[in-house]
Order: sequence, then C-alpha cells, then structure tokens
Amino acid sequence: MNQHYDVIAIGAGSGGLSVVEKAAAHGKKAAVIEMNDDLGGTCVNRGCVPKKVMWYAAELAHIQHHLHDYGFDSKPGKVNWTKLVMKRENLIDGINAWYLDDFLVKAGIDLIHGQARFLDAHTIEVKGERYTADHIVIATGSRPLELKNIPGSELGITSDGFFALEEQPSKVAVVGGGYIALELAGVLNALGTETHVLHQGFPVLIGFDEMIQCGLRRQMEADGLVFHDNDKIASVEKQADGKLTVHYQSGETLADLDQLVWAIGRVPNTDDIGLDKIGLTLAKNGLIDVNEYQETSVAGVYAIGDIINMRGVQLTPVAIAAGRRLSDRLFGGMTERKVDYNLIPTVMFTHPPIGTIGLSEEAAREKYGDEVKVYKTDFTSMYYSFVKHKVKTYMKLIVVGKDEKIVGCHAMGKGVDEMMQGFAVALKMGATKKDFDDTIAIHPVSAEEMVTMK
Repeated sequence: MNQHYDVIAIGAGSGGLSVVEKAAAHGKKAAVIEMNDDLGGTCVNRGCVPKKVMWYAAELAHIQHHLHDYGFDSKPGKVNWTKLVMKRENLIDGINAWYLDDFLVKAGIDLIHGQARFLDAHTIEVKGERYTADHIVIATGSRPLELKNIPGSELGITSDGFFALEEQPSKVAVVGGGYIALELAGVLNALGTETHVLHQGFPVLIGFDEMIQCGLRRQMEADGLVFHDNDKIASVEKQADGKLTVHYQSGETLADLDQLVWAIGRVPNTDDIGLDKIGLTLAKNGLIDVNEYQETSVAGVYAIGDIINMRGVQLTPVAIAAGRRLSDRLFGGMTERKVDYNLIPTVMFTHPPIGTIGLSEEAAREKYGDEVKVYKTDFTSMYYSFVKHKVKTYMKLIVVGKDEKIVGCHAMGKGVDEMMQGFAVALKMGATKKDFDDTIAIHPVSAEEMVTMK
C-alpha cells in the first residue's frame, strides 16, 4: 500500500528541508527523500559551512602576521591541518545529527533514504517502494562540474575533493575564476600553500562590478597568489614522484603540483530522477524552468534551489526562502506568497571578503543609461593603519534618477561581509542616496563611509 503525503521534497538540502518544515508547521503530512547519508545538502556538508570554517582559519593566519605590528611578541605558526579538518568534520557531524534526531523528529517529518524517481506527477519510487503526494518539490541541488575532454583531467579534484583533503598540499593550482575558485584559492594561500589560479581570461568574477573584479585581483596578487591567464590547459600528467604537471596549449607547463582543483562551475542534479516520466523538459543547461511561484510546467510539481533556470539565485538563503514561501502559499492560505528575486544580497568569503547587492555599474548603465550616477571611495581602514601589509577597502553606490534611488551597493574589505546585511534591508526598502546622507555615521568604523560618500 502506498504512503500518501500532502507534500514530498526530493532532496534534504536547505531548500527541501525548508519546504517540509514549513508544511509540517501548517499541520500537513510531509516527507523528504535523500539519497545520501548526510542531511543538509551541499551547504552543510561540502559548501557554506566547511568553507566558512576554513575561511576563519585563513583569517586567523592573516591576523598572526599582524600581531607583531600591534606589539605582541609572537611569531606566525603553521596550521595543524589534520586537527582543523577533524574539528570541522565534528561540527558537520553535529549538524547532521541535529537534523536527524531533533529537527525531523520534532517536526514529525518522515525521512526516506534512497534514489527518488518519478513514476507520474504524484508518485515517487524509492528502492521499489511507492510514495504519493498532492505536491512534489524537486530540490536536488547541484554538483561540481567535472571535465572529461582534457587528457588527465581525472587526476584533479573538485571542490568536493578539496573538503576531503586529509593533508595540506604544499603547491596547488586552482582552475577557475568564479567565487568558488577564488574562495578556495584564498584559503589555501593564507594557510601557507603555494597557490596558482589558472584562468582563461580577464577579468575574474564575471558579472560582478568592475571595482570588485579589479580590486580583488590586485589584492590576491599582493597576497602572493599567482595568476595564469589566457592559456588553455591541454593535458594533465602525473609525474614519477606522484605530483602533477599541467601542460598548456602554448607549450608552457606548471609542474610539481600536489593538487589540481577544478572549480569551473556546477551542474544540476536533474538527470536521474525520471523527469521524462512526467513530461518535464529541461533547459539546455539542465536546469528547470519555473514561474514566480516555483511552479514547473507540470501541475503539482515544483522546483527550488540550485536547479532552477534563473541566473544569480544559486544561494542557500534563496532556497530556504523559496521553500518556506512555497509551503506558506500551498498550506497557509497565503496565496500570493513568493520570493522576490530582485535585490538579492550575497557575500564572497575571499580575502578580503566581498559584499554586493543590486546592479553592477555596467549593468546599471545598460539598463538606465544617462540616469546613472556613481559614488565610490577606497581607503585603508584603521585596522591596517600600522600593519605592514595593507589591505584596501572599496565601496561603491550606484544610483538612478533625480531622487538618486540606490540600485547597486558593492564593497570589498575587512568586515563588509557583516555590514552588507543591513544595507541590503535599506535597498529592499527603496533607499535613496539622501536617506544614506541623512543617516548619522558610526565612528570609527568602515561602514560609516557608506553614509558619508561624496
């Protein structure tokens, strides 16, 4: 006999768990299907959480070099990679245990282990068992893209492989110019690994504001990272001693690598869940088209998270918000409840961190033309006033029209990861440059520059 639910979520990542949690809060019978042993998806296990732990460690490594300048009699030490990884994994294990033993149990949500496949729009099969639901939400997430057209590419690892490293590599090449590549490269470099970034073109961080692109590149180079631009990889070879050599099409080589990390993008997990059985076709990139209510082309089937065909929304908080709002609409009587995909803030945990919301200057000028006005500043924060290795802070406000409504806010520097949340609220409320000007500054902090820019 089939088990029937009000809603089933396929995927126990941030999005799927948010759907069923909210549904259960509305008194509905909910289940989540997960093929892996670990709950929480990429964010908890191979993304946001372990990345932030490594970023904190990298920040502490930087601080070690500043202690002497602040008058402390201490010398920088080398990180105990094994200890760091062990403590990081213990943290993740604790989160997984909480999901399994506390979160799901208290909410009364059923967990079904195994690979889910559609039989029809309301029926899912897992390990030969059938489960039906009035509503089914696809929240299967994404995985790192693996290259197969370069000889020897299998000798490298992806971001998943980075988090599986039990020993710190001495020399690494990271392939890519997006946020994952630059975050991992920054961590490795700060912790003492000789780090090379292999990127086919300039600039890095396509789609970000030019100030951010150029400022981060300069700072990473000043920190010792080596960029290799405009040369395609021809092959990867394992040396006699087990290390790796990258061969470029130009004939140049990069040898003696302990690890080669492919960070060249991600692909959606939509290829083995029986979407053909329900007549749901995918976009060319494998993503699922949805409307503003997360509805697919098949009635009763929805999609959220990394798998939806919408640029710039592959973020954990977006998936969580979409999941909660979907259940509010379906089960809470909030018929117009949905995610507003405009003005989504995001932070990159590079060194220094980046915070951004809204349009880049280039995108704003393309959309608004001569209506655009830009305010920007760069400075060295007080923290670095007598530190030998300076790190600049960059800020930019992009405004449009006579009332100078702010349509873009971008910053890079110490502390911007924390300050950007408040400014995101301001932009969401329709803040103008005058609103910022009329706000009394907090002194002395870097954030005051946002409300004093000329």
